[in-house]
Amino acid sequence: MAVTPPVCDFNWPAPDFSLPATDGKTYNLADVAGPNGTLVMFICNHCPYVLAVLDRILRDAKQLQGLGIGVVAINSNDAAAYPDDSFDNMVKMATSKGFTFPYLYDEDQSVARAYDAACTPDFYGFNATGGLQYRGRLDASTRTAGPTDLRRDLFDAMVQVGELGKGPEAQIASMGCSIKWKV
Repeated sequence: MAVTPPVCDFNWPAPDFSLPATDGKTYNLADVAGPNGTLVMFICNHCPYVLAVLDRILRDAKQLQGLGIGVVAINSNDAAAYPDDSFDNMVKMATSKGFTFPYLYDEDQSVARAYDAACTPDFYGFNATGGLQYRGRLDASTRTAGPTDLRRDLFDAMVQVGELGKGPEAQIASMGCSIKWKV
């Protein structure tokens, strides 16, 4: 079932976290923050919305990192109910796809709750001082990737955040599969 999260609550402070990553390290917000801002993404391994645009996410993340934007991905799904989202499968995905950013496991779902994450993918763009400036979509793709020439909403917004410290006023919410909460 598709879920659409709310759009940006400007200057909402980024909640800290301490989570294990697929590279064997543990990261907190300061570890992943960039000098020009930080992109926190809630993704997972099985969601068709994520899989449809994963190559675009990886492209944009790498380019944003080159502009001083820190990038991190977090998987908060219930792996007992969705085995494709297990930590071992996260390691496989991060390795096979060549993630250039930490991929973190939020096993107890506390970080997803702190961020009020709604779906995968769910994107949070923070400025250099940790204030939320973007909570919107990657682009106009849905369960299938749209044309390659779609406007890059997330990328363009994060470039603006990096340069000006403020995100665009007009933002279109992301859409994806609901976070798979534990019962």
